[in-house]
Amino acid sequence: MAIRKKQPETSENKTTDEETPVIPPNEADFGGQQLDLFRAFLCNTDNERDQLSNTFDLWDSVPRYAVSRQQMDKIRKEKGFLDLQQVEFHYRGTKLKTIIQAARILDEKTGTTKDYYPSANEELIEDALRKIAAEQRNAFFDKPNYRSGVVFSLHELREELKRRGHTRSYQQIILSLNILARSTIEIRSTNGKDGEKFAVSCYFSGLAAASKYRLAEDPTAKWIVQFHPLVTQSIDSLTYRQFNYAQMMSHTSQLARWIHKQLSLKFTFASLTTPFEMRYSTIRRDSALLNNYSRGRKAIEALDEAWSELIKNGVLLTTQKSEVRGGRGKLEEVIYTLTPSLDFISAIKAANKRENLAVGKKTDPVDHLQNPKRR
Repeated sequence: MAIRKKQPETSENKTTDEETPVIPPNEADFGGQQLDLFRAFLCNTDNERDQLSNTFDLWDSVPRYAVSRQQMDKIRKEKGFLDLQQVEFHYRGTKLKTIIQAARILDEKTGTTKDYYPSANEELIEDALRKIAAEQRNAFFDKPNYRSGVVFSLHELREELKRRGHTRSYQQIILSLNILARSTIEIRSTNGKDGEKFAVSCYFSGLAAASKYRLAEDPTAKWIVQFHPLVTQSIDSLTYRQFNYAQMMSHTSQLARWIHKQLSLKFTFASLTTPFEMRYSTIRRDSALLNNYSRGRKAIEALDEAWSELIKNGVLLTTQKSEVRGGRGKLEEVIYTLTPSLDFISAIKAANKRENLAVGKKTDPVDHLQNPKRR
């Protein structure tokens, strides 16, 4: 099998001709303590286990899937290409900035190229692959080369997406995999006296496949994806949490899925007597999913719909909305007070217990922006 690692594109937004060979994972890379902990969910039945996956603290707090395909079409019509996307956000009190370079994808049938930012389609692909990686013997963790990933077939990935209500064709899946392997993302932090830290990588730092036939026509071909270095760092330092993946995938709104992950990561004290507060301004800044609304009122309406979906799907019991107004009654902020459902409380308690049982010392994920290969 010829395994090749995708290189970041040049400033002219073209893929370089040079490619670095990537060694396929060894049998030993599919085992070990880090993967045992990664796959060891705290649950009572096989059915409960089927609902669970892992969410990654820093990586899942990065607004990296914020531009829809419709928005991309509009930008292409205006500019003819997709420029660098820059978004500022906060991660646990730290100011960060992400710079995303779109993938330039060749359509072999027409011979034309088209730019793509990773969007909701690609987010679903990554989430499904992370679930597959949580199953026995699919994930690998290569400590010496500090990389992690998953081996899968297109059929396996398609069936996982279909099972969760997000059916995609093989051609759509292959397009998304190529977008993830060719889009680069830089995460930059400036912390005053601590200096500047950054990390630059493709969303998938490696992508490979081999088949006796054309890949697009062979759903049984084995593919290898290498996850982003921050995912590898999270697996190594145990900065991930189990959560109800099936419930998250049941949401039709991308914003609802984002909120669900954030609650799973941050609402670790969930109880009926201890509500959680989220602000409209914080969600807009840190998700970047509301930036396309020219009017704040429309963005708030979209957020209200996401809360309704989270209540309908059993994540939240209730939400209370409080508007903060300034001079002349101008709406300046909306504060949402969230009461979790009993199911969400149980999920959080299980995640907390699993985290407490995990072995090893956790490290700050931001420390790895400058040196993700730290051991």
